[in-house]
Amino acid sequence: MKRFDVFGMCNALFDLQAEVSDELLGKVGLGKGGMTLLSDDEQKAIVPQVYRHIVNTESGGSGANTMIGVAQLGGKTAFTSRVGKDEHGRAYRAGLAKQGVEPNLGEGDSGETGVCLILITPDAQRTMGTYLGLSQGLEAGDIDTESLSDSQYLYVTGYLWDTDNQKEAVLHAMKAAKAAGVMVAFSLSDPFCVHRHKADFLELLRNYVDVVFANREEALAITDETDVETAALALAKMTGGLAAVTSDKDGSLLVRGDSVLRVPVYPVTALDTTGAGDMYAAGILYGLTSGLPLVKTGQIASYVAAQVVARIGPRLPEIDHEAIEGILRG
Repeated sequence: MKRFDVFGMCNALFDLQAEVSDELLGKVGLGKGGMTLLSDDEQKAIVPQVYRHIVNTESGGSGANTMIGVAQLGGKTAFTSRVGKDEHGRAYRAGLAKQGVEPNLGEGDSGETGVCLILITPDAQRTMGTYLGLSQGLEAGDIDTESLSDSQYLYVTGYLWDTDNQKEAVLHAMKAAKAAGVMVAFSLSDPFCVHRHKADFLELLRNYVDVVFANREEALAITDETDVETAALALAKMTGGLAAVTSDKDGSLLVRGDSVLRVPVYPVTALDTTGAGDMYAAGILYGLTSGLPLVKTGQIASYVAAQVVARIGPRLPEIDHEAIEGILRG
């Protein structure tokens, strides 16, 4: 039996959630409701202004959210990125461990841990400022290939395809996974990532990937199709494996070969869609590594994604395991 179900790789971002006034939000200069990439100087200017308003801190980032989700469902996960030898790096490592995720983190001797500022105004609107920090310094040497080889799946996000050293790390991990018989799952992550790195992503899909995650816009962009089902079929053919494509209120498609499984959304009142795709991927990966039928895997993914949408924030405090058991029995 493998030690880990899923070995994840993405940017390590320590989440700092602060409740701020509209006046303070205007003062720090972030566009309300948006996500802004921050430079080193910008984050150093903003963080001190909001620090006393912080109400919660968590280990985050897209891939970490997914690994935490798999762990909450009952799976065993590890996570790789790079952090700094600073307060946030130490807290990030401890936060992963607390959530049941094995930290497999490289450390930079200079520089700071990546941070995601989540500023919440009185109207519950969330404004984010992301400083990638040392996460962009991830190198092949940061990856524990022994732990990777002792996993059922490697999960990589497209957010990592940004610097030459990150690309090298991704290829190193995917090659190591293939050599060890580990399945490779890849999330296209964001339409911006697809448009920037389309040719490279196509090569990864054809040569390394067994399971691909995409939303509707990403699937259409990577395949040049105009219909989401046709795009999902093309993705499945490209990888020779599973394509999982989400379409918001229209549910999702799970495609293997020419077989298309339509998974309806789990009905909830939507409050915040942040993190829904990460948790959907967690549900799929949990089902795949647990040997569940694809229909049950899709239902679990739909359910846990909906629970994220029904609350403010990108993660769940816990999973309702009785609800999961109900899905499996139904």
